[in-house]
Amino acid sequence: MNRIAAAILLAFTSFAAVAQAPAVAVSASTSTPASAYDLEADVTRVMKTFDVPGIAIAIVKDGKVVAARGFGVRKLGEPAPVDGKTLFEVASNSKAFTAAALAMLVDEGKLEWDDKVTRHLPDFQMYDAYVTHEMTVRDLLVHRSGLGLGAGDLLWWPTTNFTTDDIIGQLRYVRPATSFRNSYAYDNLLYIVAGKIIAQKAGKPWGDAVRERILKPLGMDTTTTSLAENAGNPNVSAPHSKINGKAAAVRALPVPNAVGAVGINTNAEDIARWMTVLLDGGAIAAAPKDAHGKEARLFSEAQSREMWTAQTPIKISEPKPALAATRPNFFAYGLGFQLRDYKGRKLALHGGALQGFYSRVVMVPEAKLGIAIFTNAESGGALASLQYRLLDHYLDAAPSDWIKLISDVETEARNKDLAKQKSASATRAAASRPSLPIAAYDGEYNDPWYGAVTIKPVGGKRVMSFSRTPDLTGELEHFQHDTFIVRWKERNFNADAYVTFSLNPDGSIERMKMAPVSTETDFSYDFADLLFTPAKKKDAKDAK
Repeated sequence: MNRIAAAILLAFTSFAAVAQAPAVAVSASTSTPASAYDLEADVTRVMKTFDVPGIAIAIVKDGKVVAARGFGVRKLGEPAPVDGKTLFEVASNSKAFTAAALAMLVDEGKLEWDDKVTRHLPDFQMYDAYVTHEMTVRDLLVHRSGLGLGAGDLLWWPTTNFTTDDIIGQLRYVRPATSFRNSYAYDNLLYIVAGKIIAQKAGKPWGDAVRERILKPLGMDTTTTSLAENAGNPNVSAPHSKINGKAAAVRALPVPNAVGAVGINTNAEDIARWMTVLLDGGAIAAAPKDAHGKEARLFSEAQSREMWTAQTPIKISEPKPALAATRPNFFAYGLGFQLRDYKGRKLALHGGALQGFYSRVVMVPEAKLGIAIFTNAESGGALASLQYRLLDHYLDAAPSDWIKLISDVETEARNKDLAKQKSASATRAAASRPSLPIAAYDGEYNDPWYGAVTIKPVGGKRVMSFSRTPDLTGELEHFQHDTFIVRWKERNFNADAYVTFSLNPDGSIERMKMAPVSTETDFSYDFADLLFTPAKKKDAKDAK
């Protein structure tokens, strides 16, 4: 991360006293009557239904912490339990921290939401010159840039050796999918740019700035801004992914070049503090007032309203009939938060997903209710079923068996995807052969924004390797005609991809395209956005 002048952090000295002690007291166990709601029974059932080893939950209501506790184990096969202090990667729930840090800079007059990005990062450049000129700080946060869903994510995921500056520099080569400000499409790259602006203003890395300006004032003392900071802390959850349909512990994958989008690691106790301040409009209620009787704040009420005001409409899709009650009447993205309604109440929420971890933070401003759910497995169903069960309880809505309803819908979708893959395999031209000798597909191929991949023989197999992503290495197997399937060595990626070659009239390879085999592959494996062409081979004359 880049380092620039440090003067900005002087603005936080008014919070110095607050940083010495937690701003919100939390308890590791629920304080609601046991008869009101059997949280443990639901969580236990969810873990069994969705094959999740461990879950942490935080609930705040009316300024008080109702629960900040853990369930299950940190790692399969080991007895250490998840508790209120167990750290989880929360991935894109980090975006709210980036938005809040920018809101604080707006309060201080250091920037404006509608400043041009190039005012703060003169070298910033998108594919289109008009977009480069018009892109604002606000645009960085609201997913309306014209980039496609997850475009460019392979620059940072899985772990790459691109730097943050490399990633920002490569944006100029990522083609847009739609016109600027035309429609919503979720992206991560522009939050990386937003993180760079924060680092520039702070004169230190994003993680250091967020720690000093947000985490310390709120007493989020065990929250970290990189996996490296977790070293030596025994109370850290292990990630788990599905391998051959069964949850298994896997390696954590650091992404230090994408912290503005996904950098926070936190726990139930600390996230309770964060939600309490968000629900209080930026005020730190437990902190002492200053000498002038002014309350301590992270950001102003005006910025709180801005973050939770609709910025970009999101198309509302029709859920399965069994989940009809989850259909919102409005759906939009604010600044670091999704905004929608449920049972007549406005929600401010966000999800997060990285290898082995899913998270959900949901707040109901009108009800002063905040719910955070962390899992050490990749299960959207576990999050959704607990989210709706808890919302129904705290909003006094008629309960539904969300665990069964969502499990049934997930099972149906999974079976359809498997059937589609089976059909594709069954209907392929199995007797077809590649147009060229297999060795003719060897070589280096380049994509304008990612760079190089290679195909070469290894131990009698053809192996594809992404040059900047050490873990994206896998064997090619012939599928049909000039299409192969790459099976990644890391089976927990669940991201095998078709690799299709197109030929020139003379029989040479013109280009290579990729596409995920499964519709359930995470969108951050944005293989479909890559367009590879063969690297020019040097002849003897070129070599001289």
